[in-house]
Amino acid sequence: MPLEGHARGQIPRARALDLPPSFHLVRLREVGDAFVHACTHGAELGAGTLVFVGRFDLAEFAVVLEPDEPVTLAWRALYAGMVALADALATLAPPKKRIAIEWPDAIRVDGRLVGGGRLGWPEGADEAEPPPWLVFCSMIRTASMAGDSSGPPTLTTALEDEGFEDVGSDRLVESFAKHLMREIDHWRNAGFIAIANNYVSYLERRAGVCHDIGDNGELLVTRVGRPVEHHWPGPKLAAPSWLDPHSGGPRE
Repeated sequence: MPLEGHARGQIPRARALDLPPSFHLVRLREVGDAFVHACTHGAELGAGTLVFVGRFDLAEFAVVLEPDEPVTLAWRALYAGMVALADALATLAPPKKRIAIEWPDAIRVDGRLVGGGRLGWPEGADEAEPPPWLVFCSMIRTASMAGDSSGPPTLTTALEDEGFEDVGSDRLVESFAKHLMREIDHWRNAGFIAIANNYVSYLERRAGVCHDIGDNGELLVTRVGRPVEHHWPGPKLAAPSWLDPHSGGPRE
């Protein structure tokens, strides 16, 4: 899954972030939508463009990729993006915080939802050909908007509530970009199996259950004494499990 090429067209100037040289930053105002912007302009922006929305309560960003595989395989970039996201959070997390991926696209901190990743590609793309672009987008809740948090525990959380000190969206995006480059290098050098193994390492472990990711991207679940289960992400690629369609952000 190469991350190559240069942005085409005019790229707006923005406050410099510490991003790898392969990236080109486009910063949107708080009312912007990184996923929509990247998907709408993916062809003109080009590979390596990182669209970033500056919000205090949410880290929202999208990166444009130009895959060299047909759509039927190129969507596996979701796994690379999720690993980079989990690695970024693990790097910035307080000691002993458990960062986990809920297959295929959600991120949890100590079992509580903070956000996740999603994938976009051109409508009507020929599944037998490489798409002209893919977009990996992520939203991570950095600050809670719920006010008083003294009530009973909920199934969701924010980074500030989990002890991520001084971890704003800028730092998370910078860490993500560096880890994404590393995952792409792993893919180039060792094949998709390197991504799959890294991804599986972030899945919640359960006694008597083993997880694997097949070459085609399906989740393989092995339980003691049972046949292997095959799980295909299907509709979750179009409707992310963590996304609230009404608020446009991570589920509360």
